[in-house]
Amino acid sequence: MPEKEERIIAMLIYLVSFVTTFIGPLVIWLVKKNESEFIDYHGREYLNFLITMTVYSIISAILIVVLIGLLLLWIIGIAALILTIVAAIKAYEGEHYRFPFIFRIL
Repeated sequence: MPEKEERIIAMLIYLVSFVTTFIGPLVIWLVKKNESEFIDYHGREYLNFLITMTVYSIISAILIVVLIGLLLLWIIGIAALILTIVAAIKAYEGEHYRFPFIFRIL
């Protein structure tokens, strides 16, 4: 089980994104990734999630031309919100959470 400080920092990676989109999580991950494997895991996982959501959003924006994209944008936004909250809770509980349907780039 990771220490409480590691769990809080991993949770902050997710929660800071509500204010600073990707910059906050990226900074936290770059500063703390060498100190903890747990923080490194959650930072990589969340940045992969953000990259994937960006790709899905761009595809949905293109599909607005055929009207399905508008619905997809709403679904992507709601899913991103819910999955980020779930991941923050799992990080605080000390678990390794894997986002579904994402590209593992990092």
